[in-house]
Amino acid sequence: MTEENFMIQVQEGLPVSAVRTQPDGGATKGLFLYAPGAGSNIDDPFGGYLSGRLAESGIATLRFQFPYMDAGRRRPDPPRLLEETWRQVIAAVEAEGVRLAVGGRSMGGRIASQVVAQGTYVDGLALFAYPLSPPRGGGKPPAKRRDEHLPSIGVPTLFCSGTRDAFATPEQLKEAAATVPVSTVHMLEGADHGFAVLKSSGRVKEDIWRDAAGHLLDWLTGQAGWSSGG
Repeated sequence: MTEENFMIQVQEGLPVSAVRTQPDGGATKGLFLYAPGAGSNIDDPFGGYLSGRLAESGIATLRFQFPYMDAGRRRPDPPRLLEETWRQVIAAVEAEGVRLAVGGRSMGGRIASQVVAQGTYVDGLALFAYPLSPPRGGGKPPAKRRDEHLPSIGVPTLFCSGTRDAFATPEQLKEAAATVPVSTVHMLEGADHGFAVLKSSGRVKEDIWRDAAGHLLDWLTGQAGWSSGG
């Protein structure tokens, strides 16, 4: 596989960093666009692992980070700019005419789901560690759930989260996913929101990555056109 680093223009004077992982041999079965969670960036370890696994199966990946990360800030950009970033990244690859799935971890996937719900067309949506409801301690009331837009998603959607994820219990995630017309839920046994596992489980984070990537591949190749590249 090969990797290419480049910039994508979001607005005039506002580029964001991106890296494309291309399978050996040139031709691809499709392209997966990936954005990291709020506290991570283009070097997100899970995104890098995922790109390698997809490349082995003939699928290209484009990973990017949001403007605030390029600027060295910790606070995420306003929602409109996050969404516009996703739209421009999708627009940058539309002319390639290949099967296109989008998604990411936590916030990266959540913003992708909002853009797709608003009508931007893609062939599939994959949401890892979807942040349904941020945990709140200290006797505070539960945070507002981020699921109002989910029924408007019109493409096959994969939800892949850990059974110990504090942002959504398995039951809550399945309930939210059921509002998407075509959805699949895969639970990662013992994983938390960051895909870490307890030492007593006998597993390590890389085992969770392998499980998540394998399920994404199975889900993608189960969609029409992904297995043959048509």
